[in-house]
Amino acid sequence: MKRILTLSLAALLLLGCGGEYKNPWPGSLLNLSVRPVYPDAFTGATPESGTVKAEEMTTGAMYKANTDRDGIAEMALPAGMYRVSFSARTGQTLLNGSKDRVLVTEDRALDLPLDLSEAGSIVIKELYVGGCSKAPEEGTYQSDQYVLLHNNDSETAYLDSLCFGTLSPYNATGTNSWLIRDPETGDLTFPDFVPVVTVVWRFPGNGRTWPLQPGEDALIALRGAIDHSAAYPLSVNLNRSDCFVCYNPTYFPNPLYHPAPGDKVRQDHILEVLIKTGQSNANTISMSSPTFVIFKSRGITMENYLLQADAVRIPAGNSADRSVIVPYAWLIDAVEVFDGRSSNNAKRLSPKADAGFVYQSDVFKSRSVVRKKDEDASREAGYEILQDTNNSSTDFYESEAPTLRR
Repeated sequence: MKRILTLSLAALLLLGCGGEYKNPWPGSLLNLSVRPVYPDAFTGATPESGTVKAEEMTTGAMYKANTDRDGIAEMALPAGMYRVSFSARTGQTLLNGSKDRVLVTEDRALDLPLDLSEAGSIVIKELYVGGCSKAPEEGTYQSDQYVLLHNNDSETAYLDSLCFGTLSPYNATGTNSWLIRDPETGDLTFPDFVPVVTVVWRFPGNGRTWPLQPGEDALIALRGAIDHSAAYPLSVNLNRSDCFVCYNPTYFPNPLYHPAPGDKVRQDHILEVLIKTGQSNANTISMSSPTFVIFKSRGITMENYLLQADAVRIPAGNSADRSVIVPYAWLIDAVEVFDGRSSNNAKRLSPKADAGFVYQSDVFKSRSVVRKKDEDASREAGYEILQDTNNSSTDFYESEAPTLRR
C-alpha cells in the first residue's frame, strides 16, 4: 500500500499559533482507512487512483494518501479532528466527496460517499474581495472587489442570463442555519440547494448578446467600476471598456461602495438586479471567506421561478439571511473561501459543487484567490485552460496581489 504523508509528527509538533502544537490525545499514530463510495449514477470505469486528503481542523496540518488497487486509502495520523476529502476525474466527469469533523482517537474505517458532477465551460478564474491598504496614506480600502470569469471550453460560451451571488452564511466561521440534522444519527448534512443571500445579479441579453470565446475572460466589478488605483496604488483600475459592473443606485445607493461607473465603462455592461432579499445599501460579500457561485435556471425562467412560494426562504432562527433557493443542478461553478485567521471554518457547499476550499490568509492585504492554469492542456489547446476538479483545495491558490494589478 502506498502511503504519502505530507507532514511528519515531528513537523506537526512545531505547528500552532504559539509555535508548539498541544495534542489533546497524545500517543502514537493511528490508522484511518478511507473508502470512497461511488454513486449509483456513475457508470464509467473507476479511476485507477485518487487522492484522499485529511486536514487537522485545529492546526491545518495536511495529510495525503492515494487509493490502492482496492480503492482504499490508508493514512497514519496523530489523534485529532479532521476534514476528509477525495477528488478524482475521468474525462469531463468529476467525483468529489468530503466530510467535516471526523474524530480520530483510535484506528477507524470511514466510508466517504462521492458526488458526481461535470466540468463546467464557464469557470471562476479569480475572486478579489479582501481589500487593500490605502498606503502611502493611512487606513484601509474595500470598494474595489471584482471577479474574473473564464471560458474553459473549446466552444463559444454566452454570458446571457448568467446569474451570480454569494451564499448564506456570509462567512465560513458563521453559524450555518441551513444544515439538516439527521434525527437518527444526529449528523448534519447539506440541503439539496444553495441559499444565495442579499441579491442575485444577472447578465442581460437575448441569448447571443455576450459571447465569450475559448480562453477569454469576463471582468465583473462587484462594487465600483472606477480607477481605484488612481487614489490608492495598491488597488486596481476597473474603469475599463471590457468591465461589467454591479451597479444599481435604486437598490444600492451607497456611493462609497457604488460610485457611478467610470467614463470607459459601457452602459450596456451594467448588470441587472434580478432580486434583492437583503437590507444593505451596498452589495454585500464577505471580505474574509465568501462562497461565490454562478448559475443559470433550467426548464424555467428565473422570473417565473421567483414567483413560486418556496423560491425565497428564511432559515430557522436567522431572518436576516432571507435567501434565494438555487438547486445544485443549476450551478455552473463555485468557489468556497476559508478565513486563514481562524480554525473555526465550516463548509457551506456540498461536494456536488465544491469538495474543498481555498484559504485567504488576511484582509486589507491585497490578497486574491486565483484558479491554477493547466499548463499541459493549455499548450495542447493553444489557449488558456484552467484546472477544474470542483475542488477549490486543488484548483485555487492565494495570490499576494490581484492579477489586474500585476
